Amino acid sequence: MADRRTLRWARIALVCTLALGASGGVAQAAKPRKTVARELQRLYAQGQIDQPTYAADRAVLADSKRRIKRLTGTRRLQLAGALAAIEGMAARGVLRPARLYPLFLTLQRNAEWWSEQPLLASGQRVTFTGSELVWQYVPGQGLQLHPLANFGKLNAYAKGSRRNNARNTVLLDELMSIAVPRGGGLAWEYYFTFDGGRPPWVSSLAQGTGLQAIARSAVKLGRMPELLPRIQEGLELFERAPPTGVRVQTADGVHYAQYSFWPDLRILNGFVQSLVGLYDVAQLTGDQRAAQLFADGERAARVEVPTHDTGAWSLYSRGAIERESDLGYHTLLRDFLSGLCDRTARTVYCGAESRFTTYLTTPPELRVKTVRVRGGAPATLRFSLSKIARATVSVTAPDGKRVLYVAAGAVGRGTRTVGWAAPRKAGSYTLRVDATDLAGNAASVEGPVEVLQPKRRKGRGK
Repeated sequence: MADRRTLRWARIALVCTLALGASGGVAQAAKPRKTVARELQRLYAQGQIDQPTYAADRAVLADSKRRIKRLTGTRRLQLAGALAAIEGMAARGVLRPARLYPLFLTLQRNAEWWSEQPLLASGQRVTFTGSELVWQYVPGQGLQLHPLANFGKLNAYAKGSRRNNARNTVLLDELMSIAVPRGGGLAWEYYFTFDGGRPPWVSSLAQGTGLQAIARSAVKLGRMPELLPRIQEGLELFERAPPTGVRVQTADGVHYAQYSFWPDLRILNGFVQSLVGLYDVAQLTGDQRAAQLFADGERAARVEVPTHDTGAWSLYSRGAIERESDLGYHTLLRDFLSGLCDRTARTVYCGAESRFTTYLTTPPELRVKTVRVRGGAPATLRFSLSKIARATVSVTAPDGKRVLYVAAGAVGRGTRTVGWAAPRKAGSYTLRVDATDLAGNAASVEGPVEVLQPKRRKGRGK
């Protein structure tokens, strides 16, 4: 048995071994965690940002932290959430110099809003005096820049009368100021977490709409020579694969992803609108690169559009998740397809637009599928419907008067089931399904369900 001295030296040897690095030297101390403050210090020390930028951003950071300590409840949580989103980016090492302006503008706006402005509903959009930028409330992450909302507003100004020119100019310049280099091009990024995607991420829908709105504004305001190079930089995103860009190569052509963090999710409305944007950019600028990017995606769209038509409604997404559109997205997709129809006159888009319009006034088709169940036991009632709807399922007793069971809820297309504790009394019961689709079209169906005599239990009776 080893003596105490031997054991003591064995322990010392073990500690020394654990302290050695892979090269045999002493292990280095763990690197300090990356924070916004440390990343600002690093960028300044390396000469990547100048002293005024460093001082201004440190002041915004310090002010936000002081306000968080003073605030309470929802206001504190939202300002802290906005700061946490930026701290998360710092921890992942993506707090680059070009992103500092939009990120610290976001933090500053949150400090201003949550200190004195009213509480907001989820998704509510606001603006600040002296600015045209649109901010959206994202619960838990505060106010966030929303590129698509801003470009929708810019499009409205660009298509409006000359009275909008001053506001058009202000918003255009603000949007150009928050654009950042990405993948060798120019992008308008999202800086909040969404559907599991961590910032910074980009969207083909926002980027395509953005370039369209900028090109329209450039024409209206006579600024094309100045803005054309920036528009061309923005096209780079459509040539880069995710997660940097949105280009997803398929056997049928190119799909432009709605979210750069989720390339295998096929959201048709975003894809179609990104094509409309690219088409308009090519027409407004004469840029052949934009025309080629449109052609690359349009080949795939011809194949994808029919796969999102269920014959009674539209699919919001396919691929990673297949889901029917809600009413807003169904109408939006119909309208985007109308835009592609107008620009290409292709039957695949024009026909889909027409069918999706018809679906808005067509009641769901229903069918009862269960005809027989065993009495006195758990049973499954099956019915089918042609499109997403709110359905109510009821069972009426053989006397036609007593409703024995009712279940209701929103359900998608296909065969659906509900559980039913079938009564012990045999007879012909009536199963009824009432359904109202998202556009308010109603339909009903009834069918007999025969309840059989309960099975006799073993050992009971002869």
